[in-house]
Amino acid sequence: MLRHTILIAIRSIKKNKTSFLINIIGLSSGLASVILICLWINDELSVDAFHENKENIHQVITNLDWENKIITMENSPLLLADALTEEFPEVKSATSTSADFMEPSGVIQYEDRTKVGTGIFASENFFDTFSFNLLYGNKNEVLSRKDNIVISESLAKSLFANPQSAIGKTLVWDYKWSDGGRKRTLSVSGVFEDVKNNSTLTFDALLPAKSMVDDSRWAGDWSGGYAHTYLVLDENADVDELNDKIAKFLTTKLKDRDNFELFTQQFSSTYLNDTYENGVLVGGRIFYVRLFAFIALFILIIACINFMNLATAQASKRIKEIGIKKVVGGRKRGLIFQFLGESIFLTILATLFACILSFLVLPYFNNITGKSILFKPSFALILGIIGLAIVTGVLAGSYPAFYLSRFKPVSILKGRLNTVAGEVWVRKGLVVFQFSLAVIFIISVFIINRQIDFMMDKNLGYDKENVITFKLKTDYKNRDVLMNELEAMSAVTDVAFMSGSLLESGDGQGGYSWRGVDSDKKVMFKAPRIGYNYIETLGIGVLDGRTFSKEFNDDESKIIINESALRFMNLEPSSAIGTIIDHGSGQKEIIGVVKDFQYGSLHNAVEPLILRFRRGGTDMALRIKTAEVSAVLNEIETIYERLQPGYPFEFSFLDSEYQNLYESENRVASLSKIATLLVVLISCLGLFGLVMFTAQQRRKEIGIRKVLGASVTRIVMSLSKDFLKLVFISILISMPIAWFVMNNWLQDFAYRVALDWKIFLISSLIIVFIAFITISFQAIKAANTNPVKSLKTE
Repeated sequence: MLRHTILIAIRSIKKNKTSFLINIIGLSSGLASVILICLWINDELSVDAFHENKENIHQVITNLDWENKIITMENSPLLLADALTEEFPEVKSATSTSADFMEPSGVIQYEDRTKVGTGIFASENFFDTFSFNLLYGNKNEVLSRKDNIVISESLAKSLFANPQSAIGKTLVWDYKWSDGGRKRTLSVSGVFEDVKNNSTLTFDALLPAKSMVDDSRWAGDWSGGYAHTYLVLDENADVDELNDKIAKFLTTKLKDRDNFELFTQQFSSTYLNDTYENGVLVGGRIFYVRLFAFIALFILIIACINFMNLATAQASKRIKEIGIKKVVGGRKRGLIFQFLGESIFLTILATLFACILSFLVLPYFNNITGKSILFKPSFALILGIIGLAIVTGVLAGSYPAFYLSRFKPVSILKGRLNTVAGEVWVRKGLVVFQFSLAVIFIISVFIINRQIDFMMDKNLGYDKENVITFKLKTDYKNRDVLMNELEAMSAVTDVAFMSGSLLESGDGQGGYSWRGVDSDKKVMFKAPRIGYNYIETLGIGVLDGRTFSKEFNDDESKIIINESALRFMNLEPSSAIGTIIDHGSGQKEIIGVVKDFQYGSLHNAVEPLILRFRRGGTDMALRIKTAEVSAVLNEIETIYERLQPGYPFEFSFLDSEYQNLYESENRVASLSKIATLLVVLISCLGLFGLVMFTAQQRRKEIGIRKVLGASVTRIVMSLSKDFLKLVFISILISMPIAWFVMNNWLQDFAYRVALDWKIFLISSLIIVFIAFITISFQAIKAANTNPVKSLKTE
């Protein structure tokens, strides 16, 4: 039976080469897209999901409730892990790692070999909690002593001849973190397998968490948020009940922590669900996972629709075959099996082409998505592709199989078989569905790209062009010398530093009070820390007063506010300068007011902001003249490497960094363009096939019209009008759906473009034009056919 089905399928392919070609192109391109998207989704879902105990590992998250906002953060006190383990039976164990700003980074040296490495501080039970593979060393002892260090396999190979020989060796690590640094002599106690790309915990080395207290005295205090805390919960633990219990736990340790609320989130889900608004989880990367899952599904459905449409449209060519089979005893079930078998056979061929196509375009796909996905055979991958082929074959062939097998043999053989109205409407409905999706995709691409262009071109309140940024890797001892030498360069116009990043907008501070506001009111300000000349270097406009200046010997008691803070504090520009406001046990003087500028990305609105003075900072910014950029960079690199020995000069341009803020949006834009091209291509292939079939069915009618004097234009319009009606119906259906989808997407941006009706009109005209070209190509060919050929059989 199987051999018979394959033989019939091959004969059908030979007989209908054009239809086969249309189907194989549509199915293979659609399946290739589905395979690539599924590989990407699988890669996203695999992040932090490799830990054996992933179901029970939860991370402690903190909501900090201020009067004007709720801030959600991962940082917590180092003491929290042990305290929760002792006081809550649901917590089997807890592990701490250093917060991001406390991650050590610097030159690791063994004898005459050096390597720049980054690491984290971690609790003794780190390898019990997380499934990182410890190659050498005892997992219960490698982090037991303060002078221990556990290094990665690649780092061990760089410093030692053999990773195993690293155990017991002594090395020196001159490292720093956000606000400090140390030079320590450490003993290698273990070597672990290199951390894979699907882990959000990334490190070259591990240091004992207890030694973090020696590096910063606040790390061992309940008031310091120097750690990330992970809990291993009992399998029967009620997470919601535990969250209620620990919510105000910090208040039991420090009375002034009544505005802190703790809760837990499953660690393996944090990567995909990391976006909070006012303390409530609103999504994250999971949005794009779901989005592209839907896109893959739609592309697959559109490809299947083409198959169904062409198969049912060509049913008349096979009705005699079906009638004879039924007369000689063929059963409906056998015919269904035959047609489904043909569909699955064709789908398997398309899947083979799709796998080849996926393999060829995977490097380009990785470049767009920023991934390192490999198309390597595995049981799960092969099983998944086989399952995809079978499901697609059944889905694509189900309607034609049931449609063709239901014909009655008497009607077939007497020539009384008429096209059922329902079948025509189903075919038209499928065309409408295809082109509705195509219109939605085209509108979405226009709006996404328009929003990205808007973000790139928006006036941010500072000048990001020709600004180079880089980090100092060692302590501040050489910073002033570096700045002096950079300022002496003729191609450098300004040099400055800050602590933190202008684009990450992570620096904030509370505890301010001023005349007219309650002293106990808890208000959080954005509060970046900058040095002299930073405002001038970035070209931030000064509304009143002055900036930080060496001439006035400004220090930490002086602050500068932005316009939003001026309004929020209910101050007048003329009287704000010189105003004294309280902060903790001290006071701050406002010396200047700057114009509002974008601190962070356009996902966030401009907020009340206080610029704090900072004597130390490792985030350098310098403005250069545009001529001979390469020569300028080479000179800067020479100065940097002389004053920062052992560290490579890693720089970036501020405008490029700003563009990277919208990496997700740029990738969505690129992928949506490709998806749109595929949807339009597959839809047009299907439309082309239907027009071709319709022209064949009406060839005698066309011949008669031509004999009676009908022009080519009139015949083309006659063939085209029914299909164009379907396209116009698609446009009407897709408009409100596209508006709803894109309006929701734009809500994620504080500053966004308007949904201009022109975009909808242009998108509609594009799809009408594409559809008309597709229809006209085949219609003109049919209209120009010699009528003698179509009428001579009558």
